[in-house]
Amino acid sequence: MTSTSTESKLSKNHYVITQGEPHIRLNAGHPDHERLLALVGACPAGLYRLDEDGSLHAEFHGCLECGACRLLGEGTVIASWRYPEAGCGVEFRFG
Repeated sequence: MTSTSTESKLSKNHYVITQGEPHIRLNAGHPDHERLLALVGACPAGLYRLDEDGSLHAEFHGCLECGACRLLGEGTVIASWRYPEAGCGVEFRFG
């Protein structure tokens, strides 16, 4: 039996991008460094990262819509979180 890496499985997913406002909006310049680190570590798709200056960078086009960032950061780091509009978002294809 062969093992398949997480990256290999994620690469098979299909994403339909919402044209307009992203489904996750960040609070600009949130000062809680501990909360930022929790968000970076919790995202299973690795979409959050801290830049060299300590600011949070997020790329939502690979979002798995699991809600981990919503649970950890809504109201602090995350200004708003909603599912993408109908017909958009992730389509899982890893089997």
